[in-house]
Amino acid sequence: MDKILILDFGSQVTQLIARRVREAGVYCEIQPYNRTDAQVRDYNPKGIILSGGPCSTLDEGSPRAPGAVFELGVPVLAICYGQQTTCMQLGGKVEGGHAREFGKAVIEIKRPSALFDGVWNKDSKPQVWMSHGDRVTALPAGFDVAATSEGAPFAIASDEKRKIYTTMFHPEVVHTLDGAKLLGNFVHKICGCGNDWSMKHFRASEIERIRAQVGKGKVICGLSGGLDSAVAAVLIHEAIGDQLTCIFVDTGLMREGEGRQVVDLFRQHYNIPLVAVDAGKKFLDALAGVSDPEQKRKTIGKLFIEVFDAEATKIRDVTHLAQGTLYPDVIESVSFTGGPSVTIKSHHNVGGLPERMKLKLVEPLRELFKDEVRVLGRELGLPAAFVGRHPFPGPGLAIRVLGDITEEKLAILRKADTVYLDEIRKAGLYDEIWQAFAVLLPVRTVGVMGDGRSYDYVLGLRAVTSVDGMTAEAYPFEHAFLARAATRLINEVRGINRVTYDVTSKPPGTIEWE
Repeated sequence: MDKILILDFGSQVTQLIARRVREAGVYCEIQPYNRTDAQVRDYNPKGIILSGGPCSTLDEGSPRAPGAVFELGVPVLAICYGQQTTCMQLGGKVEGGHAREFGKAVIEIKRPSALFDGVWNKDSKPQVWMSHGDRVTALPAGFDVAATSEGAPFAIASDEKRKIYTTMFHPEVVHTLDGAKLLGNFVHKICGCGNDWSMKHFRASEIERIRAQVGKGKVICGLSGGLDSAVAAVLIHEAIGDQLTCIFVDTGLMREGEGRQVVDLFRQHYNIPLVAVDAGKKFLDALAGVSDPEQKRKTIGKLFIEVFDAEATKIRDVTHLAQGTLYPDVIESVSFTGGPSVTIKSHHNVGGLPERMKLKLVEPLRELFKDEVRVLGRELGLPAAFVGRHPFPGPGLAIRVLGDITEEKLAILRKADTVYLDEIRKAGLYDEIWQAFAVLLPVRTVGVMGDGRSYDYVLGLRAVTSVDGMTAEAYPFEHAFLARAATRLINEVRGINRVTYDVTSKPPGTIEWE
């Protein structure tokens, strides 16, 4: 299979490069910029992409690309910081102190290039997205200018003979119009990659990999009730059958009816061996008096491991642990300098299993983005309603009840969330929205309901659109919808007397919506 190597210099949108390459039907991986020459060669890429980054090439000790990048003879695409370090490493010059360029810009095409062949011509005035302070002021030997902008005299510069292409702008972001087509040109026309990255191919190859990894061993998989762990479990079961046992810990913090749905799906639809534990009271007792959201996470994670461990020890001869780790989890848990992050994101790691278990990890989804997991779920035959369900954080309703947690508050929020999502479905909007949910705020207000006064909670509503959950925009509900939803919520959910809608958006680089 053809592969593209993406070397990450720390840009907050590096993952979008991978998304665009995958969308073009080509497999790729993101690795830290400081890979050794041997590691770059061993990967055997058909092409290499250098990302942007927050550093200045003018600073002492700033990141540089491995020498093998320019010695292998494979095509290279260098973006923003990648352009600057490429030019410096090959004999060009970068300077600071010029006018910075952030946001939308228009470039002027100066000559043809294989990078934008069939996309732009000399009459084009493409809109692109810039994000730079320093800029290239002298090109290396063999390079010449293909496009300029007001703030970047070398908006596109390339050595067509050596197939080294550089852009000062970011083709991976949607604000660069036709940017995905440029990346498509690079991987297909310039690198010569085929369209051999598909979910059908991934499914078959991953099944073989799981069989080879596990052998005759036994695997346990902790189900959270969410899509990721469910897809991982179904894929592993397809590979090794009853060598897999799933353990579902019902924390009592899930949405209405979801615990039963998980049990029914695995026991009746797939006939996968499943241990189901109702631990709701344990979790509620452990969370009593806990208000800080991070402490809630840690409390839930610690107790989850304890309950999971107690059940896992009852299963004999277990050799492997399956997890629904996704590609963004892998990347976000490693700093761009290549070493482990100081703190692994708490929603990616619930505390770690006891060392005495000494289990080997099986992570069949670690190469996939969230929306790709949904495609795989459909490929595996999971019910459409389950695959299309909005994402739900591991700590569940615990972090959507702001402040301390009680059974009463959970009941209010669970009912409110059900009513809110029901209205969204009735309006035909559920599949347009990436994630929608209610939040019980730690605020009570005085109100008048009918002939009496009330003193009840304020409910917050949130809904966002996204492709992969890495960036998001607030969903623009019409006022009539919000009015209908608020009326139903006030009438049907005892304990709230105010409803508010959150229009916050999620910029690149933040972690998750909750």
